[in-house]
Amino acid sequence: MRRILAALLVFLPAAPAAVSAAAQAPEIERETAPPQAVGAAHTLRQIPEACARIEGVFTGQADPPYRFTVMQTSPGCRPRARLVDADKVRPDPADGWVLNDVVRIPGAACPSQIAVARIWRRPAEGTLQTDAQGRARIYLDEARAQAESGDAPQPELYAAQLRVEGEPCD
Repeated sequence: MRRILAALLVFLPAAPAAVSAAAQAPEIERETAPPQAVGAAHTLRQIPEACARIEGVFTGQADPPYRFTVMQTSPGCRPRARLVDADKVRPDPADGWVLNDVVRIPGAACPSQIAVARIWRRPAEGTLQTDAQGRARIYLDEARAQAESGDAPQPELYAAQLRVEGEPCD
């Protein structure tokens, strides 16, 4: 009996850490990207629903060591989701945010520095109802009236947290 209690006491403190780590597992599993050279622009992640592409570049400077910009993918693209600033919305699983993806890109000149993008997704409120044929029908007059009344459903949201992790190189 004492052995069982001792074993439980050893594993119980690790249980909450394992649960929180599992809760933070991203929806998309990917390997670390190939190292990128200083000054070479590269795509961190495309979000087709938001018509956005996150592009980054290692600067070779101490501050900031990495810079990113959000670019529109195509002028004719009609977004079905919004990309919002993660520092303003502060994505939290308790608020319905889901960790969608984690992208890691090491620097070629300084492999100890890694640009890490955490992409969060918040599903859209409600879903479109389908008719007897299984198709979602959106009628212009109804959609216009819904938008004017302020009852329009919120679109899916994406938020990108971009940080540089690791030790700086001299």
